[in-house]
Amino acid sequence: MKYMLLMQFSARNTDFPAITEWAEEDVQAHIAFMAATNEKLVADGEFVDGQGLAFPDTAKIVRASGTGGPLVTEGPFPETKEFLAGYWIVDCESEGRAIEIAAHASSAPGPGGEPLNMAIEVRRVMAAPPAEL
Repeated sequence: MKYMLLMQFSARNTDFPAITEWAEEDVQAHIAFMAATNEKLVADGEFVDGQGLAFPDTAKIVRASGTGGPLVTEGPFPETKEFLAGYWIVDCESEGRAIEIAAHASSAPGPGGEPLNMAIEVRRVMAAPPAEL
């Protein structure tokens, strides 16, 4: 079964500063942890994809206009307190295993090497629409 693990950053729900405010050695330790996590998932045959995302100030919101080209706006805006920081897609035996992987990712080091305990959303990737639709 495939699961998507979504790493959300929320200024409201954290007790650590944004990564742009961390000491360089803390950023490097965080990145090394993520790389090691990905390497282990690859070695275990569970890794499908995983990426850290660019900062939200580079995002674009796109909508179909219905009458021509797409409507593109900048976003999210500076007042946004939550954003998607990265994701993994894993292929594993069970939801329980996906939760174990998410818990490990949540423990990534932050400032001073302390675990971030960041929320990771776990969602099953559907192979087809639910039968009830």
